[in-house]
Amino acid sequence: MRASRYLRLAVLAAAALVAGPPCLAADARQTVCTITVNSPDEKEAFSRHLPESKYRFVELVERGRPDWLASACRAKVSCDVLIVSAHYDGGNEFFSDKLESRDGLTVDELERVSCSGSCPGLFDQLREVYLFGCNTLNPQPLSGASAEIVRSLVREGHSPQEATRQLLALDAAHGESSRDRMRQIFNDVPEIYGFASTAPLGPVAGATLNRYFRGAGEREIARSRPDNRLLGAFAPFGMTVTQGITERDPHAGGRADMCQFADQRSSAGTKLAFVHELLQRHFGEARLHLDRIQRLTASLDDATRRTPAVAQELEDIARDTVARSRWLEYARESEQPPVRVRLLNVARDVGWLSELERRDELAQMLRELQAHPVLGLSDVNLACSLNEQRTLDGSVNRQLAPGSLADDAAHTAVRACLGSAEDRVRLLQGLANLDEAGMHVTQAYLRHRPITDAGELRQLTADIAGMPAGDAQVRALEALARHYVSDRGVLDRLVRLFAQTTSYAVQSAVAGILIRADRRSLAGAQLASELRAHRRPAPGGGGDDIIDALIGTLQMAQQPGATAAQ
Repeated sequence: MRASRYLRLAVLAAAALVAGPPCLAADARQTVCTITVNSPDEKEAFSRHLPESKYRFVELVERGRPDWLASACRAKVSCDVLIVSAHYDGGNEFFSDKLESRDGLTVDELERVSCSGSCPGLFDQLREVYLFGCNTLNPQPLSGASAEIVRSLVREGHSPQEATRQLLALDAAHGESSRDRMRQIFNDVPEIYGFASTAPLGPVAGATLNRYFRGAGEREIARSRPDNRLLGAFAPFGMTVTQGITERDPHAGGRADMCQFADQRSSAGTKLAFVHELLQRHFGEARLHLDRIQRLTASLDDATRRTPAVAQELEDIARDTVARSRWLEYARESEQPPVRVRLLNVARDVGWLSELERRDELAQMLRELQAHPVLGLSDVNLACSLNEQRTLDGSVNRQLAPGSLADDAAHTAVRACLGSAEDRVRLLQGLANLDEAGMHVTQAYLRHRPITDAGELRQLTADIAGMPAGDAQVRALEALARHYVSDRGVLDRLVRLFAQTTSYAVQSAVAGILIRADRRSLAGAQLASELRAHRRPAPGGGGDDIIDALIGTLQMAQQPGATAAQ
């Protein structure tokens, strides 16, 4: 018996000697996963100071490959530590500041990985997360829905104090801040480091990490407890630390709700059933999930809508008159027109409004908008965008008391967006008298409603050319530069303005129009000669400006074999 036992121990010991050391070495090392969307400085600092015998580094981003996170899932990568180096927009996306880079990471994708079980192992063993981006752990609410929800609670009979208390609980439960969203995504992670506001740039963060590591010799990470020395090193930048939500967390239900939308294993019918359940709670919960609800309902194509499960859930929601009444009341009370539009779009998508009824609701909203004493660029863009197909033409508020509506560029532009030919003429004729804010409004309007009539464009060009040289004339020319000009009369008038003006800034603005224009109507060699003869010196003696670029383009067009400029 004893001999048999010794024999078994000997066999096990021999097996350990043969197979054990390589496996133990591999198992003992912790995997540091890096998502390097922007600067590599942070990753390089960690890899420079952490010993290879204890840590191995795996870069998850594969340049030029949009599905790199899914690729890491298929490769069965399992991370102990995660380092994310990227700019963060404060709500939805990690991105690069390099214009040529298309690499990025959406929060939606992180939620799917966290909830779906489609990527087992990638983040399941995480012990620490480092988020090197601005506002990654900002505790402030994201959606701006707070005031709306408080008003809704007060209308239901709660005191302002009780409404505020309930709002704070809703915010924390439903990931209404960047910090809470990260806690939901990286659930059960003991330490999540990030920044409550502005984060240091990559080189600065890298240098800070180098000093931190050198100050303590060989360091270890992923110890599952806050590193006060690291927080101290980044104290000037406001680094903070939190932990992922656990099952015992009082707000764990908020993560479960988030996963109802993010889990790829759930069908559209199941998700719609959850939306209906959500609508039975206080409306503030549905409001905080508005982005997710809208993405879901907007994704339902005709084929999906015809499937039995989806059709049944949509019918159940459409029949819910109580939920419909609350939703539309909330929409009509919303003080944020873009939010109101989104609420009305969802109401249409779930069968509470027909397309004609939604259009009537939008028209009423736009009439109310025109009564606001102050309008801005966002209002002009909203009105023009909603009426892109001209279905809301005529939604102009003509019932206002005299003097109740400021007769400024923004109000005029909104009415023009809604089909008022009179206000379009007034807006364009008033270019000469607009201040900088008014000119920005007009430029925004012209992006949506460019001038296509040759006579209108000629008259506008003549009006601009007749303005005194100065900032106002330059701004007016910049508004005209949004157009591709091909009319010979307009081009000739601009060339004369270039020759006659005493302002370099005006000449530069004219060149900005001509370089984008159809110059086939002009003699290239003659135009280049006129530009050289009349150009004014640049302030400070600078060169290689847009006028030089225009002259060079004209000269190249005259070379043998060159194609006509378009």
